[in-house]
Amino acid sequence: KMYLLLIILPLIGSCSAGLFGRKLGPHGSGLISTGCLMLTFLLSVFAFYEVALVGCCTYVKLTNWIDSEVLNVDWGFMFDSLTVLMCCVVTFVSSLVHLYSLEYMSHDPHLPRFMSYLSLFTFFMLILVTADNFVQMFVGWEGVGLCSYLLINFWYTRIQANKAAIKAMIMNRIGDFSLVLGIMVMFVTFKAVDYATVFALTPLFTDVKVNFMNYDLNALTLIAVFLFIGAVGKSAQLGLHTWLPDAMEGERNLNS
Repeated sequence: KMYLLLIILPLIGSCSAGLFGRKLGPHGSGLISTGCLMLTFLLSVFAFYEVALVGCCTYVKLTNWIDSEVLNVDWGFMFDSLTVLMCCVVTFVSSLVHLYSLEYMSHDPHLPRFMSYLSLFTFFMLILVTADNFVQMFVGWEGVGLCSYLLINFWYTRIQANKAAIKAMIMNRIGDFSLVLGIMVMFVTFKAVDYATVFALTPLFTDVKVNFMNYDLNALTLIAVFLFIGAVGKSAQLGLHTWLPDAMEGERNLNS
């Protein structure tokens, strides 16, 4: 239950601020969303102790999602040492951003909406890092992109904010398309998209070739290149970085 609560708490904070912001007011929405994030960080620390230090890795399966002959995808969460470390980093940084935003945005009447977007961003980030398969990871990946669009376009009455948000969305689509291609090639090669199966079979497929655009290429190399381009787009590295300067039109504290 602790592990599921770790993921759900930011969503609770986001829904509270977004749906009941008018009743709670800016101050109440900020306190609830920030409190949820701080509690999430404490749970992440407990999870880090239990998984990374004690050595008790945890897997939580919620339900089947896609079950179509060869393709089987579950809603599940895997907590190993790397996952809980990333959970600590994500929740700690997000908690600090929430705290800073309470003061930085105190003059803005739309603070509840901002805190809702920020908590939703953290929720999708946790979905991304705790997923046990590449398809579920892609859901978190796209959710992070959606929240980036909403946060950059927070002051939606500004034309430049609209343009910057659209530019960020379009540039990220390049990386996302590459990530989808990588997942598709991975499924064609391994007939699976969950981490455990793919990582276990990888040493057996070092010499396997796939035909891509009439060229026979090494499957593992092609998958790695596609996944890398996807990461380049999301993290605004050289070549797909042009959206990042324009993103400063949004909330300065978040972009910093």
